[in-house]
Amino acid sequence: MLGHLINLFFPKSCAGCHSFLLSYEKVICTQCRHEIPLTNHHKIAENEVIQKFYGRIPLEYGSALFYFHKKGIVQEMIHKLKYKGHEEISETIGNWYSEELQHLEQIKKIDYIIPVPLHKKRLRERGYNQIEGFGKALSANLNIPYNSQLLYRKLYTKTQTKKDLLGRADVISTVFDVNFSNEHEGKHFLLIDDVLTTGSTLESCSRAILKIPNAKISIVCMAMSHN
Repeated sequence: MLGHLINLFFPKSCAGCHSFLLSYEKVICTQCRHEIPLTNHHKIAENEVIQKFYGRIPLEYGSALFYFHKKGIVQEMIHKLKYKGHEEISETIGNWYSEELQHLEQIKKIDYIIPVPLHKKRLRERGYNQIEGFGKALSANLNIPYNSQLLYRKLYTKTQTKKDLLGRADVISTVFDVNFSNEHEGKHFLLIDDVLTTGSTLESCSRAILKIPNAKISIVCMAMSHN
């Protein structure tokens, strides 16, 4: 009863289009769910994510759930997640993608889920890592341990979105490192992030993880930038 009264006076709005959510809708309205551009990468053996990292890192598997377009629904959702404190969006996307990934043999072979880390200063500024809810939802639904301590960010960097590919790669190449023990050797790590653009951040994270003897890498993102 209390929940219904709260929704009556303080109705929740869709993370994509701002329309009021109906009682059975959560975070994203039904219309946006139908309109969000899906990649269907999980159905494609040699998808765009895997192709993006050819010759860069030895990837076991890669995929993203959504396509990210400027001024689109996904951009609005990610903006709210990263800058407006809507952490619930992260978990919702994680639950959504879990349904698509749970039947894949490549996913069943993964030992740990690893988030791209924020520097401690950035974490204090934002108050949370925007992909934590995504990773923990994947962890719970796929029964794979979530480890946010293995990979860490050594340097605090300003946003890289306005740098070109070479500039981003040069800055990011020395940013990440790993804390690992013998138990991590030979394991398969699923690296997760919000939006895949140039791939330089994920490449740098992967190279850090590959310092672990016989480690294997897969990558899953919420979205992939698409022209």
